[in-house]
Amino acid sequence: MCSGQRPAASRVVEVLAWPWHSAKTEKQGECPLFLGRLPVKEEPTTGASSAGSPASAARQLDLRAGIWLVAVLSTAQLVSQFLRSAISVIAPNLVSELNISAAGLALLASSFFLAFAVAQIPVGMLIDRFGPRRTMLWSTMLAVAGCVVFALGQDLSTLVLGRVLMALGCSSFYVAPLAIYSRWFQPKYFSTVVGAQLGLSGLGLLAATTPLAFATATMGWRASFVIVGVLAGLSGLIVLWWVSDDPPGPEVVEHKKENLAESLRGLLAVTRTPSFWPLFIMFISNYAVLITTLGLWGGPYLAHVYGYDLETRGFYLLLLAFSSMVSLFIWGPADRIFGNYRTPITLGAGLSLAFLIWIAVVGKLSPIGLALWFLFYGLVTSYAPLLVAEGRALFPPALLGRGLTLFNLATMGGAFVFQLLTGALIEFVAPNATVYPLVAYQAAFALQAVLLTLSLSCYIFAGKKPVSR
Repeated sequence: MCSGQRPAASRVVEVLAWPWHSAKTEKQGECPLFLGRLPVKEEPTTGASSAGSPASAARQLDLRAGIWLVAVLSTAQLVSQFLRSAISVIAPNLVSELNISAAGLALLASSFFLAFAVAQIPVGMLIDRFGPRRTMLWSTMLAVAGCVVFALGQDLSTLVLGRVLMALGCSSFYVAPLAIYSRWFQPKYFSTVVGAQLGLSGLGLLAATTPLAFATATMGWRASFVIVGVLAGLSGLIVLWWVSDDPPGPEVVEHKKENLAESLRGLLAVTRTPSFWPLFIMFISNYAVLITTLGLWGGPYLAHVYGYDLETRGFYLLLLAFSSMVSLFIWGPADRIFGNYRTPITLGAGLSLAFLIWIAVVGKLSPIGLALWFLFYGLVTSYAPLLVAEGRALFPPALLGRGLTLFNLATMGGAFVFQLLTGALIEFVAPNATVYPLVAYQAAFALQAVLLTLSLSCYIFAGKKPVSR
């Protein structure tokens, strides 16, 4: 198969391809999936025999190695997805145990996203200068430390510090894999690969629902976060052993090492790219409307409005997390169906807006309606792979790391803004309360609908013509 450089994931490719490899008879051909090179036997293949040819087998191994690479890199983001979403399930426990107000709870949840967003610019510079794999390894240590600090916290300040350390540690777990995929995979597969990455890492969202509720009920939330810290360290070791920045091949791209001034000029060049700002504003709302419910107010809403216990809250949040995870695989290749990115993005955002308006107006749904709302809300809000693929198409390779991290800054910064504003609004509607009324949650859903409307309007009317895939 692809040969040449040996570190990390390239060894997996070589091991898988070994039975078909022959140094005497191979010739170099383009990988159909990867950007690396593919050794192909010189034996001619025609007709029905071509299906079982060495070239056919090698192509299957390309796909197998690509799946393995995505699976390995998804373990890190799985941890990140869990940590950013975990507050929702345990929020009532934190409120009762530590007497945290609605504004304090919003600060605790949103501090992760603020720190994550602030870290994106230096992370992008580190990726472009030192490579994505090394950047991921450095940040893993901070994620482990954050889990430990959070587990030991006895007041809001310590918990916030733990959340900030978690966020700094997880800040490279999404963009660094995207930078690796941009080097490994052909551009036409990028949105599908991103969808697979987000879908697999969505297991972290699932773990932050019913499994976390069960763990909290049996061993407590503190022990649960210690275990997550251990798993974060293991994910870093997996990346260290299996992943390389570049695909195997005879030629490895040398990435220019920029100084600080050149890196900053590159950031400025990214912001001047046509269509950057309308897409940036769309990134602000896309993830925020999902994680504000899944990661913060979904649990309290179910507890305060419906009186549901910990396990039932976990079930409904599990529906939301599962549907959002599955739909990532559906939205990923949608650009190939519509022939551009804007049409499916607009469709997903419009449906998300409709669901927010529905729950803001009705407020309290029947049990069946509530289950349907959580199920379908996850399906319609998970069009992020299309946004990422459209963003990737804007930048040359030298600016890709910084471009994607600026979009990730918008994603996480938007989550921070949405959570902080909805927390302030709930606190305004129900000051000094520990159980919030239905009208407070209706106001929070309505505010999200307004903010999403603003983002979508900017994306549609301020952007240029739809970008074709």
